[in-house]
Amino acid sequence: QVQLVESGGGLVRPGGSLRLSCVASGKIVGLYAMGWYRQVVGRQREFIATSTNRDTTDYSDSVKGRFTISGDFVNKTVYLQLKSLKLEDTAVYYCSAEGRGTNGRPWQDWGQGTQVTGSS
Repeated sequence: QVQLVESGGGLVRPGGSLRLSCVASGKIVGLYAMGWYRQVVGRQREFIATSTNRDTTDYSDSVKGRFTISGDFVNKTVYLQLKSLKLEDTAVYYCSAEGRGTNGRPWQDWGQGTQVTGSS
């Protein structure tokens, strides 16, 4: 089982910046992507960004140009730099790790989440 621990959340003013970190540990097999999602109470979890072990990245349109993801697959760490924050970016941000096991089956694990709150 994979353990993911996020850090870096907090309170930030609109237009401000924040950096989230996530470290994976445990029995990690076939890791190929690490990413970030966010969720607001009463809504579905939303994809934000992903980084793969082939140095590719992808972003949701809602954060493209404002957020930057960077993955370090040697140290099994992923970062999310948040800039130009908006009030609507307020959510719990979850780290995700994806891989493929020795049986060929894909797996995905989640962190506990870190709260990001925009407040003026």
